Amino acid sequence: MNDGDAPTRVALVTGATSGIGRACAVRLATDGFTVVVGGRDAGRADAVVAEIISNGGTASIALGDVAEAKYGDEAVASALAAHGRLDLLVNAAGVITRSDAEGTTDAEWHRIMSTNVDGLFRCSRAALPALRATGGGAIVNISSTSGLVGAAGMVAYCASKGAVTNLTRAMALDHAAEGIRINAVCPGAVDTNMLYSERDDSLEEVRSMNLGGIPEGRIPSGDEIAHVVSFLADDRSRHLNGANLSVDGGYTAS
Repeated sequence: MNDGDAPTRVALVTGATSGIGRACAVRLATDGFTVVVGGRDAGRADAVVAEIISNGGTASIALGDVAEAKYGDEAVASALAAHGRLDLLVNAAGVITRSDAEGTTDAEWHRIMSTNVDGLFRCSRAALPALRATGGGAIVNISSTSGLVGAAGMVAYCASKGAVTNLTRAMALDHAAEGIRINAVCPGAVDTNMLYSERDDSLEEVRSMNLGGIPEGRIPSGDEIAHVVSFLADDRSRHLNGANLSVDGGYTAS
């Protein structure tokens, strides 16, 4: 939260029109951030902005696809033009495909990498000068337990999230002295549309399959992941840098 006359912090959240990204946008607005809602769908972006405003927050939109080379620069420019500063980037945009190496086409591989890795990299690169200009700030990447351990039938997704995990560490080392902290959240199964996408199983079958691997015995909501992102965005976590935090109910501990 902001104290006294401190300037309102500004957060750019990619993938903010659904799932974990949307939860992060709403949570950060509740915490006092002005939020720039990044996403491809204008109608869904409008809905997120309307929700934030109805709860007393402030938000704008940076419409576009992170997979496009120009998006990172344009989104950061939009944030600066609308709000004059940038204090936080949350790289939440992501896609998934479910197949092994033989079943993954070049087009599917490119789609995963261009969104999950290239888009995250370009948005981070674009945000760094703006974060530096405020005297420091934070980048929080949404990675996955699939970036820490393997998972069957998701070879491209696992490869992309493994890249995010180590990109987080490398960027943290490069920019720590500038006061820019870069961390990642690595959720396991989360109750969002992505969990159920590209599956022939029923919702209950998917839930049952995932619950079997979670020692805690439940699947969290996107809001729970957003609370961890909020913590990483705040001075409460000022000595956390280069971390990849598992938020998985014990899945990667077993």
